[in-house]
Amino acid sequence: MEQNPEKKVVAEMARIVLAAARTAPKGKGIDDIVTALADRKDMEDIATEMEKIADEKGDGFQFLKRDAANVRQADAFIAIGIKHAEPLKLNCAACGFATCADMKEQKRIEGDYAGPNCAFKNIDLGIAIGSAVAKAKDLCIDNRIMYSAGSAARSLGLIEADVVLGIPLSVSGKNPFFDRKWP
Repeated sequence: MEQNPEKKVVAEMARIVLAAARTAPKGKGIDDIVTALADRKDMEDIATEMEKIADEKGDGFQFLKRDAANVRQADAFIAIGIKHAEPLKLNCAACGFATCADMKEQKRIEGDYAGPNCAFKNIDLGIAIGSAVAKAKDLCIDNRIMYSAGSAARSLGLIEADVVLGIPLSVSGKNPFFDRKWP
């Protein structure tokens, strides 16, 4: 009898979680979501990048080191992002510009994320993230949504998207993402 086989299926369950993100509702039915599943080397690269960013940004960003430790503890890591795309042409001004055409004329700014972006695309990302972590919960996979890890994955070019959130996944006797300690 095989004992404790659950770790062997984490990557497959991560793909199921990503399927939930993919099938989440999108504004006007237009899908600009980007998903990625990291391997163990990618996870180490992401954690190292998070530590580097923490050192570069200083005291207010030391939480990235705590989050990096969580990425290393995880059994799997997924990233979900939104790629710059055409705005939905609703002229809602939620992006900070009067019209979608005005937003499109703006120079793209690069930072942890790239923008400006259509607010509805960011809403789509939020819905996809919510669907993903709900599916992870359904599968009894511990998880945590991390701006820090998503930004590091984007910085490394591991996912081609403008706004990215990372989600480490764990199947263990205790949720490593629950009572995290600050470095």
